[in-house]
Amino acid sequence: MDFQPVERAPDAFQQSLTADEIGKVCRRAFGGAAMPVSAVELGTGMYNNVYRVTLAGRAEPLILRVAPTESRQFRSERCLMRNEHASQPWLAVIAPLMPQVLAADWSHEVIGRDWMIQTHLDGIPAPERLGAYPRTAWPVFFRQLGAIARSVHDVRGPHYGPVSGPGYGTWSEAVITSLEEIAADLDGVGLDAADVRKVAAVAAHDRGVLDEVTEPGLLTGDLWTVNVMLDAEAAEPTITGVLDMDRTWFGDPAADWTIRMALAKQDERVAFWEAYGERDRSPAAVWRALVYEVRHLGAVRLERHRLGNAAGVENTYDAMAAVLADLS
Repeated sequence: MDFQPVERAPDAFQQSLTADEIGKVCRRAFGGAAMPVSAVELGTGMYNNVYRVTLAGRAEPLILRVAPTESRQFRSERCLMRNEHASQPWLAVIAPLMPQVLAADWSHEVIGRDWMIQTHLDGIPAPERLGAYPRTAWPVFFRQLGAIARSVHDVRGPHYGPVSGPGYGTWSEAVITSLEEIAADLDGVGLDAADVRKVAAVAAHDRGVLDEVTEPGLLTGDLWTVNVMLDAEAAEPTITGVLDMDRTWFGDPAADWTIRMALAKQDERVAFWEAYGERDRSPAAVWRALVYEVRHLGAVRLERHRLGNAAGVENTYDAMAAVLADLS
């Protein structure tokens, strides 16, 4: 087999499989005769290990995604791959854009980690393709992204919190629990979590504002340009695929990472709102958005720590202080 792993330090968060392990996974998924002839690790993801695998006798490549070992997972990011798998029926509204799951295994009998095999999506990652178009064409892309987000957010779920659970009866309980988990994860890696805990206490004190959200909509969790594929030949940016929906939640759509990124700059992305629709600008919605920003910043702090980005970690404290000042 032509095996091309990404070379990493022995203590890196992501740890590649061996060629033998990839062979075992393929035989578990497709039977004893399955023979991988190539496996190329794609280094674009920062959480799961991702491989483009070609099997003998199968023309189309497959995508193998392998979760980190459970001991390496933060409690606020526990079993994300299982959450993505559980989300598939809820994401039927965008099913034509998503890869199909061909096999999944949580048993740890083969490699000791969760893994999933999906179909390979055609197209080019948006960060690589969008820049080939003039910026005057970019609003077309963001309008499509807004329409996708709107269709997902309109789906109603049975509880608040991660799609696969645990489920909560109120939005405040889901948000406060999430903040407490992030704070505990920060403690676990030796980072100061006092600012996150302060906001968790503020949210608990004013939980009634959170509980004005009375319908649990479906949140994408991580949808933005890095998780989108574009047509390689289209005359204007055309979204053909959506990837990595592993952080899905049920709750307030305004808490979605997608909404945060759509509001981050007043540039071509303002076209997002033309398709998505008007957002709530009430005082209560503004207050909730500050709480959501703390949750985003806490998750960003953890990820930057995992990546060894000390300066980026420090920047989150300044950003969090500004949010706390607005919440006071």
